[in-house]
Amino acid sequence: MVAFGRLLTAMITPFDTEGELNYDQARKLARGLIDSGTDGLVIGGTTGESPSMSDAEKVRLFAEVKEEVGNRAAVIAGSTDNNHQKSVTLSKEAEAVGVDGLLLTVPAYNKPSQEGLFQHFKAIAESTSLPGLLYNVPSRTSLNMTADTTLRLAEIDNIVGVKEASSDPDQITRIIDEAPDDFRIWSGNDNETFSIMCTGGYGVVSVASNIIGNQIKAMMGMQLEGQTERAAAEHRRMLPIFKALFWVTNPAPIKYAVNRAGFDAGIPRLPMVEPDDIFKSKFNAIMDRYSIDLPV
Repeated sequence: MVAFGRLLTAMITPFDTEGELNYDQARKLARGLIDSGTDGLVIGGTTGESPSMSDAEKVRLFAEVKEEVGNRAAVIAGSTDNNHQKSVTLSKEAEAVGVDGLLLTVPAYNKPSQEGLFQHFKAIAESTSLPGLLYNVPSRTSLNMTADTTLRLAEIDNIVGVKEASSDPDQITRIIDEAPDDFRIWSGNDNETFSIMCTGGYGVVSVASNIIGNQIKAMMGMQLEGQTERAAAEHRRMLPIFKALFWVTNPAPIKYAVNRAGFDAGIPRLPMVEPDDIFKSKFNAIMDRYSIDLPV
Protein backbone atom coordinates (compact mmCIF):
# COMPACT_ATOMS: atom_id res chain seq x y z
CA MET A 1 0.00 0.00 0.00
CA VAL A 2 1.16 3.57 -0.72
CA ALA A 3 2.35 5.48 2.35
CA PHE A 4 0.15 8.53 2.82
CA GLY A 5 2.79 10.73 4.47
CA ARG A 6 2.61 12.89 7.58
CA LEU A 7 1.35 16.18 6.11
CA LEU A 8 -1.87 15.61 4.23
CA THR A 9 -3.65 18.65 2.83
CA ALA A 10 -7.42 18.81 2.70
CA MET A 11 -7.40 20.47 -0.70
CA ILE A 12 -9.95 23.12 -1.60
CA THR A 13 -11.80 22.69 -4.89
CA PRO A 14 -11.41 25.52 -7.41
CA PHE A 15 -14.46 26.67 -9.35
CA ASP A 16 -14.63 28.99 -12.36
CA THR A 17 -16.65 32.18 -12.78
CA GLU A 18 -19.69 30.13 -13.84
CA GLY A 19 -19.50 27.97 -10.73
CA GLU A 20 -18.22 24.95 -12.63
CA LEU A 21 -15.38 22.84 -11.31
CA ASN A 22 -12.10 24.20 -12.67
CA TYR A 23 -10.01 21.11 -13.31
CA ASP A 24 -7.03 23.03 -14.72
CA GLN A 25 -6.78 25.08 -11.54
CA ALA A 26 -7.21 21.95 -9.45
CA ARG A 27 -4.21 20.43 -11.21
CA LYS A 28 -2.19 23.61 -10.67
CA LEU A 29 -3.19 23.76 -7.00
CA ALA A 30 -2.23 20.13 -6.45
CA ARG A 31 1.25 20.83 -7.88
CA GLY A 32 1.60 23.93 -5.74
CA LEU A 33 0.63 22.12 -2.57
CA ILE A 34 3.23 19.42 -3.18
CA ASP A 35 5.83 22.11 -3.86
CA SER A 36 4.95 23.71 -0.50
CA GLY A 37 5.39 20.68 1.73
CA THR A 38 2.38 18.43 1.21
CA ASP A 39 2.93 14.66 1.26
CA GLY A 40 -0.60 13.70 0.26
CA LEU A 41 -3.82 15.27 -0.95
CA VAL A 42 -7.27 14.61 0.47
CA ILE A 43 -9.62 15.35 -2.43
CA GLY A 44 -13.37 15.83 -2.14
CA GLY A 45 -13.53 16.15 1.62
CA THR A 46 -15.32 18.80 3.65
CA THR A 47 -12.73 21.42 2.74
CA GLY A 48 -13.20 20.42 -0.89
CA GLU A 49 -16.95 21.17 -0.70
CA SER A 50 -17.86 17.56 -1.39
CA PRO A 51 -21.56 17.96 -0.44
CA SER A 52 -21.88 20.45 -3.30
CA MET A 53 -20.30 18.19 -5.92
CA SER A 54 -21.84 15.48 -8.06
CA ASP A 55 -20.36 12.00 -8.07
CA ALA A 56 -19.30 12.48 -11.68
CA GLU A 57 -17.43 15.66 -10.75
CA LYS A 58 -15.73 13.89 -7.87
CA VAL A 59 -14.55 10.96 -9.98
CA ARG A 60 -13.19 13.25 -12.69
CA LEU A 61 -11.46 15.38 -10.04
CA PHE A 62 -9.89 12.29 -8.45
CA ALA A 63 -8.65 11.15 -11.87
CA GLU A 64 -7.27 14.50 -13.00
CA VAL A 65 -5.44 15.24 -9.77
CA LYS A 66 -3.91 11.76 -9.65
CA GLU A 67 -2.85 12.03 -13.28
CA GLU A 68 -1.25 15.40 -12.50
CA VAL A 69 0.71 14.43 -9.40
CA GLY A 70 1.62 10.88 -10.36
CA ASN A 71 3.87 9.36 -7.71
CA ARG A 72 4.83 12.70 -6.16
CA ALA A 73 2.05 12.46 -3.57
CA ALA A 74 -0.69 10.15 -2.40
CA VAL A 75 -4.23 11.05 -3.48
CA ILE A 76 -6.90 10.12 -0.95
CA ALA A 77 -10.43 10.31 -2.29
CA GLY A 78 -13.41 11.43 -0.23
CA SER A 79 -15.71 8.70 -1.50
CA THR A 80 -18.19 8.14 1.33
CA ASP A 81 -21.25 9.77 2.86
CA ASN A 82 -24.39 8.58 4.67
CA ASN A 83 -25.63 6.58 1.67
CA HIS A 84 -23.93 3.22 2.10
CA GLN A 85 -24.51 1.73 -1.34
CA LYS A 86 -23.46 4.94 -3.07
CA SER A 87 -20.33 5.03 -0.90
CA VAL A 88 -19.39 1.53 -2.02
CA THR A 89 -19.98 2.40 -5.67
CA LEU A 90 -18.04 5.68 -5.53
CA SER A 91 -15.17 3.99 -3.69
CA LYS A 92 -14.90 1.40 -6.46
CA GLU A 93 -14.99 4.16 -9.09
CA ALA A 94 -12.26 6.04 -7.24
CA GLU A 95 -10.12 2.92 -7.21
CA ALA A 96 -10.69 2.46 -10.94
CA VAL A 97 -9.26 5.92 -11.74
CA GLY A 98 -6.09 5.26 -9.77
CA VAL A 99 -6.35 6.99 -6.39
CA ASP A 100 -4.11 5.77 -3.58
CA GLY A 101 -6.61 5.67 -0.71
CA LEU A 102 -10.09 6.43 0.52
CA LEU A 103 -11.34 8.86 3.17
CA LEU A 104 -13.97 7.00 5.20
CA THR A 105 -16.05 9.72 6.85
CA VAL A 106 -18.46 9.10 9.72
CA PRO A 107 -21.95 9.60 8.23
CA ALA A 108 -23.88 12.75 9.04
CA TYR A 109 -27.61 13.10 9.70
CA ASN A 110 -28.74 9.46 9.94
CA LYS A 111 -26.58 8.91 13.08
CA PRO A 112 -26.01 5.14 12.99
CA SER A 113 -25.10 3.11 16.06
CA GLN A 114 -21.48 2.18 16.73
CA GLU A 115 -22.22 -1.27 15.28
CA GLY A 116 -23.67 0.42 12.22
CA LEU A 117 -20.48 2.46 11.82
CA PHE A 118 -18.38 -0.69 12.09
CA GLN A 119 -20.42 -2.59 9.50
CA HIS A 120 -20.55 0.44 7.16
CA PHE A 121 -16.79 0.96 7.09
CA LYS A 122 -15.97 -2.76 7.09
CA ALA A 123 -18.10 -3.31 3.99
CA ILE A 124 -16.59 -0.32 2.17
CA ALA A 125 -13.07 -1.48 3.02
CA GLU A 126 -13.83 -4.97 1.75
CA SER A 127 -15.22 -3.60 -1.53
CA THR A 128 -11.80 -2.35 -2.72
CA SER A 129 -8.12 -3.12 -2.24
CA LEU A 130 -7.31 0.49 -1.34
CA PRO A 131 -6.15 1.60 2.12
CA GLY A 132 -8.80 3.51 4.02
CA LEU A 133 -8.38 6.49 6.33
CA LEU A 134 -11.22 6.83 8.84
CA TYR A 135 -12.47 10.35 9.59
CA ASN A 136 -14.15 11.15 12.89
CA VAL A 137 -15.53 14.70 13.02
CA PRO A 138 -18.40 15.04 15.52
CA SER A 139 -18.70 18.82 15.00
CA ARG A 140 -19.90 18.08 11.46
CA THR A 141 -21.77 14.82 11.95
CA SER A 142 -23.26 15.10 15.46
CA LEU A 143 -21.89 11.61 16.03
CA ASN A 144 -18.67 10.55 17.71
CA MET A 145 -17.03 7.32 16.60
CA THR A 146 -15.80 5.91 19.90
CA ALA A 147 -12.33 4.61 20.60
CA ASP A 148 -13.77 1.09 20.88
CA THR A 149 -15.19 1.28 17.35
CA THR A 150 -12.03 2.80 15.90
CA LEU A 151 -9.92 0.09 17.52
CA ARG A 152 -12.19 -2.62 16.10
CA LEU A 153 -11.84 -1.12 12.64
CA ALA A 154 -8.07 -0.83 13.10
CA GLU A 155 -7.91 -4.63 12.97
CA ILE A 156 -9.11 -4.62 9.34
CA ASP A 157 -6.08 -4.99 7.10
CA ASN A 158 -6.75 -2.12 4.70
CA ILE A 159 -8.01 0.41 7.26
CA VAL A 160 -4.69 2.06 8.01
CA GLY A 161 -5.45 5.08 10.14
CA VAL A 162 -7.84 7.69 11.39
CA LYS A 163 -8.17 11.43 10.98
CA GLU A 164 -9.30 12.32 14.50
CA ALA A 165 -11.18 15.61 14.89
CA SER A 166 -13.11 14.77 18.05
CA SER A 167 -10.94 17.16 20.09
CA ASP A 168 -11.12 14.58 22.88
CA PRO A 169 -7.51 14.08 24.03
CA ASP A 170 -8.36 11.06 26.17
CA GLN A 171 -10.07 9.28 23.28
CA ILE A 172 -7.28 10.13 20.85
CA THR A 173 -4.53 9.05 23.27
CA ARG A 174 -6.28 5.74 23.91
CA ILE A 175 -6.43 5.03 20.17
CA ILE A 176 -2.73 5.87 19.83
CA ASP A 177 -1.90 3.62 22.77
CA GLU A 178 -4.00 0.57 21.89
CA ALA A 179 -4.11 0.45 18.08
CA PRO A 180 -1.86 -1.92 16.12
CA ASP A 181 1.62 -0.54 15.46
CA ASP A 182 0.91 0.01 11.77
CA PHE A 183 -2.32 1.96 12.41
CA ARG A 184 -1.65 5.70 12.33
CA ILE A 185 -3.43 8.70 13.82
CA TRP A 186 -3.57 12.03 12.01
CA SER A 187 -4.84 15.14 13.75
CA GLY A 188 -8.02 16.43 12.13
CA ASN A 189 -7.46 19.96 13.43
CA ASP A 190 -4.43 22.15 12.78
CA ASN A 191 -4.48 23.57 16.31
CA GLU A 192 -4.16 20.05 17.77
CA THR A 193 -1.31 18.72 15.61
CA PHE A 194 1.40 19.59 18.12
CA SER A 195 -0.32 17.98 21.10
CA ILE A 196 -1.42 14.86 19.20
CA MET A 197 2.06 14.27 17.79
CA CYS A 198 3.53 14.76 21.28
CA THR A 199 1.47 11.79 22.46
CA GLY A 200 2.42 9.58 19.51
CA GLY A 201 0.21 10.75 16.66
CA TYR A 202 1.61 10.48 13.15
CA GLY A 203 0.67 13.72 11.40
CA VAL A 204 -2.17 16.00 10.34
CA VAL A 205 -4.82 16.35 7.67
CA SER A 206 -4.46 20.10 7.42
CA VAL A 207 -6.59 22.97 6.17
CA ALA A 208 -3.95 25.63 6.82
CA SER A 209 -1.41 23.80 4.64
CA ASN A 210 -3.31 25.10 1.63
CA ILE A 211 -1.32 28.30 2.32
CA ILE A 212 1.44 27.58 4.91
CA GLY A 213 2.41 23.99 4.23
CA ASN A 214 6.19 24.43 4.52
CA GLN A 215 5.79 26.05 7.92
CA ILE A 216 3.61 23.24 9.24
CA LYS A 217 6.02 20.68 7.80
CA ALA A 218 8.91 22.41 9.55
CA MET A 219 7.11 22.32 12.91
CA MET A 220 6.43 18.63 12.51
CA GLY A 221 10.07 18.03 11.63
CA MET A 222 11.17 19.76 14.81
CA GLN A 223 8.95 17.48 16.85
CA LEU A 224 10.26 14.38 15.13
CA GLU A 225 13.85 15.49 15.76
CA GLY A 226 13.19 15.98 19.47
CA GLN A 227 13.26 19.78 19.32
CA THR A 228 10.08 20.04 21.34
CA GLU A 229 10.55 23.62 22.57
CA ARG A 230 11.18 24.91 19.05
CA ALA A 231 8.17 22.99 17.76
CA ALA A 232 6.03 24.40 20.57
CA ALA A 233 7.14 27.92 19.69
CA GLU A 234 6.21 27.33 16.05
CA HIS A 235 2.84 25.95 17.10
CA ARG A 236 2.18 29.08 19.16
CA ARG A 237 3.28 31.30 16.27
CA MET A 238 0.88 29.63 13.84
CA LEU A 239 -2.02 29.25 16.27
CA PRO A 240 -3.67 32.59 15.37
CA ILE A 241 -4.02 31.62 11.70
CA PHE A 242 -5.14 28.11 12.63
CA LYS A 243 -7.94 29.62 14.69
CA ALA A 244 -8.84 32.40 12.24
CA LEU A 245 -9.42 29.87 9.46
CA PHE A 246 -12.38 28.60 11.49
CA TRP A 247 -13.93 31.90 12.59
CA VAL A 248 -16.72 31.03 10.16
CA THR A 249 -17.52 27.65 8.66
CA ASN A 250 -14.76 25.94 6.70
CA PRO A 251 -13.98 26.11 3.77
CA ALA A 252 -15.07 29.72 3.22
CA PRO A 253 -12.08 31.22 5.10
CA ILE A 254 -9.38 29.05 3.51
CA LYS A 255 -10.79 29.58 0.03
CA TYR A 256 -10.77 33.32 0.67
CA ALA A 257 -7.18 33.09 1.95
CA VAL A 258 -6.01 31.16 -1.11
CA ASN A 259 -7.65 33.71 -3.41
CA ARG A 260 -6.19 36.60 -1.42
CA ALA A 261 -2.74 35.01 -1.73
CA GLY A 262 -3.06 35.32 -5.50
CA PHE A 263 -4.29 31.88 -6.57
CA ASP A 264 -7.63 31.92 -8.42
CA ALA A 265 -9.80 29.33 -6.66
CA GLY A 266 -13.17 30.94 -7.34
CA ILE A 267 -15.92 31.40 -4.79
CA PRO A 268 -17.67 28.67 -2.80
CA ARG A 269 -20.74 26.94 -4.15
CA LEU A 270 -24.06 27.58 -2.49
CA PRO A 271 -25.11 27.05 0.22
CA MET A 272 -21.61 28.18 1.21
CA VAL A 273 -20.79 31.83 0.56
CA GLU A 274 -17.76 34.08 0.85
CA PRO A 275 -17.01 35.57 4.27
CA ASP A 276 -18.40 39.06 4.82
CA ASP A 277 -16.39 42.29 4.98
CA ILE A 278 -16.26 42.30 8.77
CA PHE A 279 -14.60 38.88 8.70
CA LYS A 280 -12.24 39.93 5.94
CA SER A 281 -10.99 43.04 7.71
CA LYS A 282 -10.18 41.06 10.87
CA PHE A 283 -8.80 38.05 9.00
CA ASN A 284 -6.55 40.11 6.72
CA ALA A 285 -4.72 41.50 9.74
CA ILE A 286 -3.99 37.95 10.90
CA MET A 287 -3.05 36.59 7.48
CA ASP A 288 -0.62 39.47 6.86
CA ARG A 289 1.50 38.25 9.78
CA TYR A 290 2.49 35.13 7.81
CA SER A 291 4.46 34.42 4.66
CA ILE A 292 2.50 32.33 2.17
CA ASP A 293 4.10 29.08 1.01
CA LEU A 294 1.70 28.25 -1.83
CA PRO A 295 3.35 29.21 -5.13
CA VAL A 296 1.04 31.42 -7.15
